[in-house]
Amino acid sequence: MRQFVLKTRSRCNLACTYCYVYEMADQGWRDQPVAMAPATTARAAQRIAEHAAAHDLPRVDLVLHGGEPLLTAPAALAAPVEAVRAALAATTPRTRITATVQTNGTLITRGRLTALAAAGIRVGVSLDGGLPAHNTRRVDHAGHPGFGAAARGLRLLARHPDSYAGVLCVIDLDQDPVETYESLLAFAPPTVGLLLPLANWSAPPPPGPGRRPGGTPYADWLLAVFERWWHDGARRTRIRLFEEIIALLLGLPATTETLGLAPAATAVIETDGSIEQADSLKSAYEGAAATGMALDTHSFDQLLDHPGFAARQLGRDALAAGCRACELVEVCGGGHYPHRYRAGEGFRQPSVYCADLQVLIRHIATAVQHAAADRRRATAAHPPAAAS
Repeated sequence: MRQFVLKTRSRCNLACTYCYVYEMADQGWRDQPVAMAPATTARAAQRIAEHAAAHDLPRVDLVLHGGEPLLTAPAALAAPVEAVRAALAATTPRTRITATVQTNGTLITRGRLTALAAAGIRVGVSLDGGLPAHNTRRVDHAGHPGFGAAARGLRLLARHPDSYAGVLCVIDLDQDPVETYESLLAFAPPTVGLLLPLANWSAPPPPGPGRRPGGTPYADWLLAVFERWWHDGARRTRIRLFEEIIALLLGLPATTETLGLAPAATAVIETDGSIEQADSLKSAYEGAAATGMALDTHSFDQLLDHPGFAARQLGRDALAAGCRACELVEVCGGGHYPHRYRAGEGFRQPSVYCADLQVLIRHIATAVQHAAADRRRATAAHPPAAAS
């Protein structure tokens, strides 16, 4: 395990209509404590330090998550990170921490940013575009739009670039892709994460307007953004999905579980101290992320042996036969694990976005090949001067 997601809050001040925690198959949040207790935080810190020491980890990544983690008072926001930092210092001082908090942005204030910056915690914000029309599904519990407050928070965060981790954006086919991308640039994000909606074969993704049979609307949407990003005169932000595909095409290791064949390395700790698999599995069915394990009774090494988690350590061997035979398997990796689910058959299917991923990856591969050829031609026409 290298990444630990701490669910510091199990409730949210927004009620986004597509949220995988509250609006999809798994409703386990209803039984969770509203906030993680200090004793649970301390136990999580001990378990993380124990695991880091056992495996001599040079780094662990902490993500404060929810619900909405910024519902915590500013003075207590950094407590989980400080607890892990202290536990690591006592057991494995070589291990360093990176820490982020993932928020909807509506509760960002100067006081919260100051507290987070003092603890070295960077801030990632979820937003579906830089205009009100892009965020109609991001509403509060009374149905009022959350965009205004999130935009204010993002403008404040943009003035603190050292604390700014980036923006996550779920793709909405009803919105113009280039407009969505360029509107997000107004908030100066260092990175943009473009996320395919959490869907599967039993709960298919939204088809989008005027979808034709056999079409690839998600690839079309993403490629419109890619072309704008790839051919821009200046790189104004990083787009993680595109950079991951390029890295994998070049034979570099993946840094995400959504592509490639790298084993899963993320553990989730709920507010009650239960240990779960990746949160995104909750989009598949009730209990999909559950392991029956808890901090008081189980170590993270035991999580590695859980059948559901072990299945995500097998790389190519865990994939459907068609995926194993595909020439793109090293890049696609079968797609994001939750996207493969089919009721009654499990996760040994191609991604429900298989056709889109193929079109996207092939297009990006062609762009990289053309760029490399252009570079070779330019070098041949103007070779560097020999050193004297």
